[in-house]
Amino acid sequence: MNRIKSSGFCAELLLVLAAIVWGFAFVAQKAGMEDIGPMAFNGIRFLLGSISLFPLIWYYDKKGNFVKQKSSKNKELWKAGFISGLVLFVAASVQQIGIVYTTAGNAGFITSMYVILVPVFGLAFKQRVNMQTWIGVVIALIGLYFLSVSEGLVLVIGDLLVFGSAFFWAAHVLLASYYAPKVNVIRLAAIQFGVTGILSLIISFFTESYGFENIYAAAIPLLYGGLMSVGLGFTLQLVAQQKANPTHAAIILSTEAVFAAIGGWLILNEHLTTIETVGAGLMLTGVVLSQLKKKI
Repeated sequence: MNRIKSSGFCAELLLVLAAIVWGFAFVAQKAGMEDIGPMAFNGIRFLLGSISLFPLIWYYDKKGNFVKQKSSKNKELWKAGFISGLVLFVAASVQQIGIVYTTAGNAGFITSMYVILVPVFGLAFKQRVNMQTWIGVVIALIGLYFLSVSEGLVLVIGDLLVFGSAFFWAAHVLLASYYAPKVNVIRLAAIQFGVTGILSLIISFFTESYGFENIYAAAIPLLYGGLMSVGLGFTLQLVAQQKANPTHAAIILSTEAVFAAIGGWLILNEHLTTIETVGAGLMLTGVVLSQLKKKI
């Protein structure tokens, strides 16, 4: 019993680390926009993330453990990777464009809405949504307004774009839940990251102007966004969620919004106003409340 509790505790510590990595990734995404466009930034970081998983794929294949046993036919794997990659591409693109017009902290809190949207989307599959989840949705939406409203009582366009991306992040989570039992999850991640990276770069060639000097100037945000956020963050989540309670995992990962705000304050000198702080608190409360009554 103690061993089980210990493994669960270690898994949750890994999830906290993943939340920290992903929270500070919003800072990298914001900082990178000073030197390179959003599509080029996403293209490079997702390709880096895809490549960073190659050693992990090689290691698990050589070891011959559960990851290899979960492999399915290549056709099904590539289909899953392409479909997931398309949704991930839309989610990441809309989010990254939105980050150009908002703060890293706001982006983190608003993106966390996907945690609530996942069970709401489940209605399409005849899954029940309890009253507590709906209350969480309402509280989070009120928080979104307080967090995003400008002095003229108009919602900021960047926050609206990031909010729109949360719907696609939620769809991506549902796709991952559907495909994960059927295919090799690490290969699936590498393929979908690759699809997202390639599509982003193709669009960047037609819509953005940049050269090697821009890539070099944005090297640190790109490396963090690719190797840490995409590569390491995914690996931590993959390892941890084998042992962690799903409800605990969702709540812990939602704290990435808090770390995004901390990172924005420490590194980018971003500050939340009083009303934005209230909004951020309401959003986080809504997200956590929507998860608390689920089976533990």
